[in-house]
Amino acid sequence: MAEFVRSDPSMWEAIYADPSVPLDRALVRQIINDQRRLSRRWLYPIVRVLSRVIVALVSIIKRVLPFRWMPLRTMDVLCVWFLRRFVSPDAVELLIRHFVIETNLVNFIIRNTPVDMEPVTLRPETLAGLGDHAVVEHDVNVYDVLIALDKVPLTRAETLDFAQLDIPRLDAERRRRRIVRLDIQTALCFMNIPFSMALTVEEYRRAVHSIRFDDSFMEILALVCDDDTFRHWKLGGLSLWMDSNVDVPRMVYRHALVCEYAHARLVKLAGGAYPRNTDAAFD
Repeated sequence: MAEFVRSDPSMWEAIYADPSVPLDRALVRQIINDQRRLSRRWLYPIVRVLSRVIVALVSIIKRVLPFRWMPLRTMDVLCVWFLRRFVSPDAVELLIRHFVIETNLVNFIIRNTPVDMEPVTLRPETLAGLGDHAVVEHDVNVYDVLIALDKVPLTRAETLDFAQLDIPRLDAERRRRRIVRLDIQTALCFMNIPFSMALTVEEYRRAVHSIRFDDSFMEILALVCDDDTFRHWKLGGLSLWMDSNVDVPRMVYRHALVCEYAHARLVKLAGGAYPRNTDAAFD
């Protein structure tokens, strides 16, 4: 009688080993560990709904009372305090890293097109660096480079400039004592509330819509690098689809992953390579 081997594979191990993921294995492990936090499994589904309801109510009321409810400086202070006390250091590091990654992508486009724009400088290395209007500046940089690209021909340069694709050492204040250690998606749900309160209706709409430019950036990178790989990460999020009634934290999380994939591709095109060792063990 033939014996049957029943496989019981680990989802996390398969995700980690997936050869199509172009990211550094240490980064993949960090993302997986963040996704496996108890807060992601038990708290996120509740907070996700609660956050959307509160933000929707804020949006409705702000159309009647169209003034800034909270100074941007207060929003920055609240968010940094929240990250220091309630969010895991790994999640904080991933968040800081995203600001650097997106700046690197924006500057790559600036350096490799005849656009009349100086490279942007938003590259925080510390948790405190997420203050000083960094969230707003991060969105504005996207708009500025797209507007500057108007009527600029997008063709591959004879020699691509791969300068500033480095990731500096990031300080997530790991030694600071946390009350709880939330995952990044749950943290984004909480942070979206003061963000919606501090921005005007149009500012918030502009910030949300900036995520729809991911496909635009992937297309621009594909043209500049003459590499179709970037097009594989497009979602069909047309920039002409102006709908701000969306799950913002979910979109932000996917946006961060797309930026990581694109950045990793640039690193590879520059001659670098991420290690592919798959010696991790998952329960």
